[in-house]
Amino acid sequence: MASFFYLVPMKIALIGYGKMGRTIEALGIKQGHSFPVIIDKDRPEQLTAQKLKGIDAAIEFSIPEAAPANIITCFDFGVPVVSGTTGWNEKIPEIEATCLEKRATLFHASNFSIGVNILFAMNRKLAKIMELFPEYDVSMSEVHHVHKLDAPSGTAISLAEQILELNSNISSDKLHIESIREGEVNGKHYIYYESDMDSITLSHEAKTRDAFAAGALLAAAFIQDKRGVFGMQDLLKF
Repeated sequence: MASFFYLVPMKIALIGYGKMGRTIEALGIKQGHSFPVIIDKDRPEQLTAQKLKGIDAAIEFSIPEAAPANIITCFDFGVPVVSGTTGWNEKIPEIEATCLEKRATLFHASNFSIGVNILFAMNRKLAKIMELFPEYDVSMSEVHHVHKLDAPSGTAISLAEQILELNSNISSDKLHIESIREGEVNGKHYIYYESDMDSITLSHEAKTRDAFAAGALLAAAFIQDKRGVFGMQDLLKF
């Protein structure tokens, strides 16, 4: 699947040029893509129609405060957007509605790692099974690098939302998420089910940022010639 999408090189605008943006650039260049537009936090005014002319997709990994405006600007200039910024969940419904109204294109995910999205699928399945066993208590933990701004992580929130949706025994006030920020950890997520007799754990650990970069580039290829709102479920079809 990945090799099919990468056959056509893309011209990509990078919005946000931190560690994630640089990883996307490095991996994208290896895949044959180019990055004629790079917007970092010190140059937001460069996100203009002229700069975005001829751009196939924008990949947006900025900060929560800037993400909505960045995305709408791309809508206005007719550029499809892949956004991996987290921490602005309360505004996502509004931005999705704007996308549909403007007949634009948005691909948003809390985590672009293929492995994490496999974890999402397993989490949904296990949450439904565990509804039959209320004697198990569920909790979660996540570990990220010290530079991560939001806590809990967007991925942890997505995992928790799945559990709350599918297991009626669990309420939000009983689902504890421990957030740890240390070193340069790329991302670890754990879901624990504990009873007096035993324990069950689902987990995922990202070894490098390439896992997220590969998914973001795949998403950018996927939304070419599409209109609407998309996510990893549309891409992976688990």
